[in-house]
Amino acid sequence: MFSHVANVGDAKSLVIHPASTTHQQLSEEDQRAAGVTPELIRLSIGIEGIQDILADLEHALQKSQD
Repeated sequence: MFSHVANVGDAKSLVIHPASTTHQQLSEEDQRAAGVTPELIRLSIGIEGIQDILADLEHALQKSQD
């Protein structure tokens, strides 16, 4: 359900890595000044059903630990 894209402003849930997407044009110094660190992940919750969102997040977090 979650997408790894920089389509911010959509009604769908998404996960992005701002340093390599929305803030990639900034220098590392400017990214840090904006609060963007290399390990930062942005999670935007959309209008999908909450149970679907929670299940998808749980699945993704489990897979990230493999």
